[in-house]
Amino acid sequence: MIPPQEASARRREIEDKLKQEEETLSFIRDSLEKSDQLTKNMVSILSSFESRLMKLENSIIPVHKQTENLQRLQENVEKTLSCLDHVISYYHVASDTEKIIREGPTGRLEEYLGSMAKIQKAVEYFQDNSPDSPELNKVKLLFERGKESLESEFRSLMTRHSKVVSPVLILDLISGEDELEVQEEVPLEHLPEGVLQDVIRISRWLVEYGRNQDFMNVYYQIRSSQLDRSIKGLKEHFRKSSSSSGVPYSPAIPNKRKDTPTKKPLKRPGTIRKAQNLLKQYSQHGLDGKKGGSNLIPLEGRDDTLDVETDAYIHCVSAFVKLAQSEYQLLMDVIPEHHQKKTFDSLIQDALDGLMLEGENIVSAARKAIIRHDFSAVLTVFPILRHLKQTKPEFDQVLQGTAASTKNKLPGLITSMETVGAKALEDFADNIKNDPDKEYNMPKDGTVHELTSNAILFLQQLLDFQETAGAMLASQVLGDTYNIPLDPRETSSSATSYSSEFSKRLLSTYICKVLGNLQLNLLSKSKVYEDPALSAIFLHNNYNYILKALEKSELIQLVAVTQKTAERSYREHIEQQIQTYQRSWLKVTDYISEKNLPVFQPGVKLRDKERQMIKERFKGFNDGLEELCKIQKAWAIPDMEQRDKIRQAQKNIVRETYGAFLHRYGSVPFTKNPEKYIKYRVEQVGDMIDRLFDTSA
Repeated sequence: MIPPQEASARRREIEDKLKQEEETLSFIRDSLEKSDQLTKNMVSILSSFESRLMKLENSIIPVHKQTENLQRLQENVEKTLSCLDHVISYYHVASDTEKIIREGPTGRLEEYLGSMAKIQKAVEYFQDNSPDSPELNKVKLLFERGKESLESEFRSLMTRHSKVVSPVLILDLISGEDELEVQEEVPLEHLPEGVLQDVIRISRWLVEYGRNQDFMNVYYQIRSSQLDRSIKGLKEHFRKSSSSSGVPYSPAIPNKRKDTPTKKPLKRPGTIRKAQNLLKQYSQHGLDGKKGGSNLIPLEGRDDTLDVETDAYIHCVSAFVKLAQSEYQLLMDVIPEHHQKKTFDSLIQDALDGLMLEGENIVSAARKAIIRHDFSAVLTVFPILRHLKQTKPEFDQVLQGTAASTKNKLPGLITSMETVGAKALEDFADNIKNDPDKEYNMPKDGTVHELTSNAILFLQQLLDFQETAGAMLASQVLGDTYNIPLDPRETSSSATSYSSEFSKRLLSTYICKVLGNLQLNLLSKSKVYEDPALSAIFLHNNYNYILKALEKSELIQLVAVTQKTAERSYREHIEQQIQTYQRSWLKVTDYISEKNLPVFQPGVKLRDKERQMIKERFKGFNDGLEELCKIQKAWAIPDMEQRDKIRQAQKNIVRETYGAFLHRYGSVPFTKNPEKYIKYRVEQVGDMIDRLFDTSA
């Protein structure tokens, strides 16, 4: 049971807690009442604010709409005024630009093109908006006048500033290809830079706005004339230079000769001049033969005019390639891309046709030369043809994109030259074979026949043009003629290009054919001589000349390609003719040879018959020696080495035989007048033989 004191204490505690809870509840009630009051007040305020906002909105929106409408109206007014100003400006274009158009674009192209742009816009405006207005006709006329002025300015600029390229500059441009060391490229300024830019701007305007292509015709006509004149000027330069100094020169590149101008000779093609020099060398060694005639025109007698013409043509071909390349670079800046090839084709026609015509004239002249057997003139075809073939890749590149007829001109000329060259080679071989045996044309002294020297000189040209000559022969399928099988590996798919080895074999066979024909003809000609000894000397001289010429000019290596024993064969022929000649002395030495001589005992008196026989032997020897020396003194052996060799051999034979005879019978009393029969000492006989073949003695 809880004590009364504790119970009373707990009751008081509970009562205190209850009182506190009642106070808290009363506070909460008061707070709720205040909150409700505040809420009512806030709702009242918000309702009032909403009402005011609605009133404000109803007042502002109409004002905003009004302002927006006013702004739109203002913009429309401004646009209208701007359009009116723009339209009105078109009506003033004619009057504003007429003076500029009338005065032309010279010296103020930028301003002029600006005026033309204004006129163009005015034309477009009136065409779209007022096609019947007089203003349209006015600006149209002004536009056409302006366009004509631009076309005239284009022509004027091209005419006044397009200059012919000087021969000196062209030669520097060409010679740069042959220099081993790298040099600066020679610049070709066809038009001054400022003028070029004006020309480009006018051309672009005429294409874009002028709808005019006539200026392209003007361009190619003017540039075509300059190109043609440049090449003709180079050709004329060659003629003048050759007439004044004999050799055309090319000064060094202009920007490298500020202080001291220099001159450098152009490389001359390997023509007949080289053979003439060889002929002079042979003459110095006693190998020249000009006394014997031939129906072939002498090679060494030709004028240098042909060489000058050949050099000029070769350099004109190179000049055309370089100048055409430069023209195309210029053309790409001026002419629209889709018109460039056609315009370039037209531009080069005159110069190209001139080159082709001159080439055909060379071919025609060669054909005429063949008819009259002037094969030296035909030789001009060789360096030209070789150069054309070497230049053909550049030609093809330059003419890329031109018409087929333009591209085919050079191949056609090459074919013509190959045909006439092959004809010349074959006719030359035939003429060597069929050269007539005319007695009055034969050298009286048995020296080298002109036919031989001409044949060798002609063949020497082929050393410089082996591939060219081989291609000529191959182009006519001469392999079948010479029984040379065609190996598929030696020909290309074009059936006109042969390997260098095949061409060399073909040319070797041709040279052997010519030499064979020459040998047969010389044998036939030698029969004209009544004296077999002179015939032998003639054949010896000619064979020796041929052999020495082959060796000196390296023709022997080319011959050896198909005939390994050619050199040995000629040496055998030479030795054979020497032996034939030596037999001519038998009629002299037979008189004093031991056979048929009387046999006698020393101290025994000779009988009359024996004395008479010894007298006849001495007399026969003396007469024969004198006769042969007199005759053979007028004969000629130009080769000093061969001449000394033949003299020495014959001198040894005769001196030995005569010495033995004189030793045996010189002291025999066969006559009372020994000086009548013993006319010569052994040394005198040797001296007489030493004077053989010496027309100057």
